[in-house]
Amino acid sequence: MNTYVTGKIIKRLREEKGMTQVTLADRLGVSDKAVSKWETGKGYPDITLVETIAATLGVSAVELLSGDSVTNQNRSFNMKRCVFYVCPICGNVIFSTGEAVVCCHGINLPKTEAEPTDAAHGLNVETVEDEFYVTLSHEMTKRHYISFIAAVRDNGVEVVKLYPEGAAEARFKRSRTVALYAYCNRHGLFLLKLCY
Repeated sequence: MNTYVTGKIIKRLREEKGMTQVTLADRLGVSDKAVSKWETGKGYPDITLVETIAATLGVSAVELLSGDSVTNQNRSFNMKRCVFYVCPICGNVIFSTGEAVVCCHGINLPKTEAEPTDAAHGLNVETVEDEFYVTLSHEMTKRHYISFIAAVRDNGVEVVKLYPEGAAEARFKRSRTVALYAYCNRHGLFLLKLCY
């Protein structure tokens, strides 16, 4: 653990909760000198205390370890606030309906910022009966490919994972679909809003 994880964030969260070092120490079953050492970077809490410290300070263990606390303003399911997180190591795709702290392979994943589709990442959308047939004219090599295409509806999301040397295409139900996303492993996330 780095000093910023144990020192600055523990002190900041403790003070935000209006706790003294003695109060925090009592709740954790440690001495106030131990808390003082953590906050000044002269010592570290035992790893077995991380979850207890996090719960006492009102954050998740991931937030405590990352040094960032996240306040999700999304108090109800709202697809307009959808966020994709993509792991650069394994390609894992995580979807959230609000901001979150997401980790994969030991790293905190930043939320992807969607850009409007462009000439190189344009989504071709055909209506076939009750479905959208979505294609991209994009190379699908092992080095440069579309990793996934997603349809976001007002009540959920559907993600189709794509693979190098495969086709950059997917089918989605038209009903309630409000946006389509495509993720390029080199250039990031692209968005096409639909007016249906």
